[in-house]
Amino acid sequence: MPSPGLTQVTLSADGEGDTYELITSILAPGQDPIEVPDCNHEDFGRHIEEVYDNDVASFVFKFILHVEPDDDRCLNFDRQRNEIKTYSQSPTNLLAIEGEQVMYRWKFKLPLGFQTSPNFTHLHQIKPVGGENESLPMYTLTARKASPDRMELRFASTGSQSTLTQVPLEPFYGEWVEVTETITYGNDGTYALEIKKVSDGEILMEYSNNDIQNWRPGVEFARPKWGIYRSLDNAQDLRDEEVLFNDFSILETISSTKIESSESEIYVQYPNKSTIRLEKIPSDIKEFHFVSTNGQTLISKVTLTKSSVDCDVSELPKGVYFITFKGEVPYKPIKVLVP
Repeated sequence: MPSPGLTQVTLSADGEGDTYELITSILAPGQDPIEVPDCNHEDFGRHIEEVYDNDVASFVFKFILHVEPDDDRCLNFDRQRNEIKTYSQSPTNLLAIEGEQVMYRWKFKLPLGFQTSPNFTHLHQIKPVGGENESLPMYTLTARKASPDRMELRFASTGSQSTLTQVPLEPFYGEWVEVTETITYGNDGTYALEIKKVSDGEILMEYSNNDIQNWRPGVEFARPKWGIYRSLDNAQDLRDEEVLFNDFSILETISSTKIESSESEIYVQYPNKSTIRLEKIPSDIKEFHFVSTNGQTLISKVTLTKSSVDCDVSELPKGVYFITFKGEVPYKPIKVLVP
């Protein structure tokens, strides 16, 4: 169980129907955290479904890709994408910033006979937002056609990728596996990955590094993606695939702020790009401050008389900030994103 004051979000399948709505409600309420090939394959319908799986005795998510005619959202046609993500419109507790430690957990199952590209067949990525080379993931879990086919953990600190570790892909076929990925984001960061079979706990892949540069200049936040993202450059090597996923979890285990305090009941709204609205402010709070991730106070509001207040953030550079509160009891700082 998470420790008091830590933030955990879990996305699990709950039954047939309304799958996109369920994913959206958890990863980016009212927004669009789903990247699917539906636009060029409307007659098939939705490419993520919820189905019952007997092996785990629960509903799970089924991600579907067809060699033809699926593409990358009608934007790119040399690749296919069926992924879910957090992004700038997601709650800020789903976005990682420098100094935070985050644990990502999820389960997936590759079907028997799974076919993969010699180019790339990504199943998971940690993407940076902002700075140079933001299109290049920090971490990538990818399957690759080789002799034998393999699962690779790829890493890029700056402008090029390298393989941290790789294992044969065959033991993954037809097995539910559980992934635990723990990242401390920073220039002196840490990383640990463990993938084990759900059936008997056998570890299929593991890697750890206690001194790794997993933050880049100019990065505003990092975010996860899950699903199937594969190249079509060697389409003859591929087939239509159905990969199962479930129980996505994001847990902030260490916050970038050193302040320890109780949970607040204050709500954050975003009426527009230049305004952050705080609602349900307790009456004992008389002031609050916008603080940068390096501790600099940028905006202060004092002598509050209402339970709701709009804050003009148009002069703040886009990025992640903390709002700290001063009241009769301690209140936990709120992490917010200025888009």
